[in-house]
Amino acid sequence: MAKVSDTGNEYGGKKKSDKNFNGRQKAAIFLVTIGSEISAEIFKYLREDEIETLTFEIARLETIEPEQKDTILQEFQELMMANQFISTGGIDYARELLERALGGQKAVDIINRLTSSLQVRPFDFIRRTDPAHLLNFIQQEHPQTIALILAYLEPNKASVILQNLPHEVQSDVARRIATMDRTSPEVLREVERVLEKKLSTLSSEDYTAAGGVPSIVEILNLVDRASEKQIIESLEDEDPELAEEIKKRMFVFEDIVMLDDKAIQKVMREVDGQELAKALKSVDQEVQDKIFRNMSKRASGMLKEDMEFMGPVRLKDVEEAQQKIVSIIRKLEDSGEIVVARAGEDELVV
Repeated sequence: MAKVSDTGNEYGGKKKSDKNFNGRQKAAIFLVTIGSEISAEIFKYLREDEIETLTFEIARLETIEPEQKDTILQEFQELMMANQFISTGGIDYARELLERALGGQKAVDIINRLTSSLQVRPFDFIRRTDPAHLLNFIQQEHPQTIALILAYLEPNKASVILQNLPHEVQSDVARRIATMDRTSPEVLREVERVLEKKLSTLSSEDYTAAGGVPSIVEILNLVDRASEKQIIESLEDEDPELAEEIKKRMFVFEDIVMLDDKAIQKVMREVDGQELAKALKSVDQEVQDKIFRNMSKRASGMLKEDMEFMGPVRLKDVEEAQQKIVSIIRKLEDSGEIVVARAGEDELVV
């Protein structure tokens, strides 16, 4: 193994071709080139061992020619561009655009470098499809097939499709997403074959996870209120425990910041002071400020004193208090006394 001192010529007297830099060295040069402020932001997203490795490589850097910096920056730009194209439209789409921009051979080289460690999600081919067109394409499929597709779509697209499905199908699809666990590659391939499409790539034969309660909650949070209510009511008849689990996650306590001041004040009139004090023990300052601003100076002062003198509170008790307040919010919404803004609904309330 070479000593650090033995590698000095890589950066010093002997000029090194940028092609001879390894990935860590290129990353180090890139970070130095873009400056410490942006590099520090990037470091926030790295693991400790990655930061340590890059810091070591940066410390080893000596003189880097301007042309080498430019080449590495260009390489980074091309890789990011290719990655964006793949995310937007899949491998074939990325290859086509890169060939137009950079030429055939360079496009192939970039795609090969990216796909060596890239795993493309199932149903990648429909990510750029308009939800309305996709709805027409899949609404006659079996509910399990629809559920599988929606579980792999972005929640905003999945919500549009779910709320436009026939009412008798909506809750069935929602239930199947919520109870979905892991799906084998063979099943995924069969569904895709039926849809007469192909995956761009499957980088492994591991079972892929999608669906579950968090998945359907994220989708339901984006559908219109009427569809959400109809789906939940149907689920309550078919599977009360599942419906309750979904309802608990539909509106978390921290979402209270999305309510307007008038709604907050109505909620506060229904909430027990001790429960509110417990509920606020572990939340962000933004949530506390939202509550305090909608109370009188005397009431907010008393609430702060209650929180201070309450001392440590078990997390379980805090969560129970928060859930009681969430239940009050949902009750007030159901009765039409307050409005919780949702995607797919008009912002104007008259």
